[in-house]
Amino acid sequence: MKEVEISTEYIKLGQFLKFVAIIDSGAFAKTFLLENEVLINGSRDDRRGRKLFDGDVVSVFDQQYLIKAVKE
Repeated sequence: MKEVEISTEYIKLGQFLKFVAIIDSGAFAKTFLLENEVLINGSRDDRRGRKLFDGDVVSVFDQQYLIKAVKE
């Protein structure tokens, strides 16, 4: 499982996909989520605006990412 550190309270799913280089642009998020299975904490979600918080686990293409909020 890869840890993804964010410096804010949350990151939106579309932003996350771009941040970890799964998609090239946020404009592709909606299409990507409709065509590919993305699990958040074990449940499928296709909302690009879904907020991901510290401790959430995102599964994409057999890879898991743990969201870690860090204070600066």
